[in-house]
Amino acid sequence: MNEKFFQLPKEKQQRIINAGFRVFAQNSYKKSPMSEIAAEAGISKSLLFFYFRNKRELYLFLWEEAADITLRYLTEYRCYEPGDLFVMMERGMMAKFRIIQEYPHMAFFAVKAFYEKDAEIVGEVQESYRRHFDRKAAGAIARIDPGSFVPGLDLRMMYREIYWASEGYLWEMVQKGELDVEKMERDFRKLLQFWKSVYQRKGEADAGDTDAAADEILREEQGN
Repeated sequence: MNEKFFQLPKEKQQRIINAGFRVFAQNSYKKSPMSEIAAEAGISKSLLFFYFRNKRELYLFLWEEAADITLRYLTEYRCYEPGDLFVMMERGMMAKFRIIQEYPHMAFFAVKAFYEKDAEIVGEVQESYRRHFDRKAAGAIARIDPGSFVPGLDLRMMYREIYWASEGYLWEMVQKGELDVEKMERDFRKLLQFWKSVYQRKGEADAGDTDAAADEILREEQGN
């Protein structure tokens, strides 16, 4: 890509980035027109191609940009400090909701990109995803105290299960076509309570609260 893109004012960079997130999030890779991205960003198509040589370059830049934005906000919200895993996850939830406010289409884009099958970009997206996931998983596991969890628990498998469940929930929200931040926060807090009940070492005093939370989740699922 052309380094002159980074010489643009931050506001103009963000307009182009958000336009790319929006268009790629609402279409497949193949059916996303560069002309629409340029028009939404308020620049000409030729100028967009001046900054990015082709659609593939822009798409992969946006994929990595989404990862960088996420890392920046998670760091700001102190999600990588040693401590209780679920406290870190709650901070992460707040960071991601802030991202949704600043970059409203980024979450849609990231999920669509993960499931995109176009041969032109799928290999690089999946390789990048594995690299970012492995780094995050290793860091998260290194910072937690194994003594806080059920004896003999495979911490890496627990992390992967929680991550997959979170991604699956986000994909479900994307399929519905909207991200209701208040509903997502309520749902995620219930999930956190459920995961605590399953994985954390606890006394008998915790059981009643856990069962009540699980019953509430079950009632809501049956109501839907």
